[in-house]
Amino acid sequence: MRKMKKKHNMEEEKAEVKKEQQIAEETAEETVEETAEEPAAEQEEPSKEVEELKAKLAEASDRYLRLAAEFDNYRRRSAKERMDLISLANENLVKELLPVIDDFERALAAMKGSDDAASAKEGTELIYNKMVAFLKKNGVVEIDAIGKEFDTDFHEAVAQFPVEEKDKKNTVIDVTQKGYVMGEKVIRYAKVVIGI
Repeated sequence: MRKMKKKHNMEEEKAEVKKEQQIAEETAEETVEETAEEPAAEQEEPSKEVEELKAKLAEASDRYLRLAAEFDNYRRRSAKERMDLISLANENLVKELLPVIDDFERALAAMKGSDDAASAKEGTELIYNKMVAFLKKNGVVEIDAIGKEFDTDFHEAVAQFPVEEKDKKNTVIDVTQKGYVMGEKVIRYAKVVIGI
């Protein structure tokens, strides 16, 4: 009986050892599986991080390109505005001087019929020539109108006069006030009489 008890105890111990081995093997397998799964999970996390970083980089790159394009547009606009400002900076001054030119022309016309004021006539002509030179220097050119076809881009019709010749119809036959161009911009339209 003792042998049987011993044998039974040994079998129980073997069974317990076997159970412990099975538990240890299962635990080891679970640990191996967890260990095997962890790198996969860790690999997924870095790839997610990489994708997030790539998305952020793409967004930053897009914002940079848009900002660079906006700056380039701003630079072009401001350069054009500066050029326009420089070329037309004296426009108001020139507009103020145009009536003076008109007065000089009227005075010259009145003095041409009078011989007693030769020195006044000569002085007025000098002032007029200086003023015309000043305007030319600043890019102001008189609009040539007489004999030209009526053009609303340069002329303003103040009167119409019937004409018999066909070649004078819709053409400028008289100028009541000269027009001027500064650069490519009309600063005062020529007031004209056109033939109809």
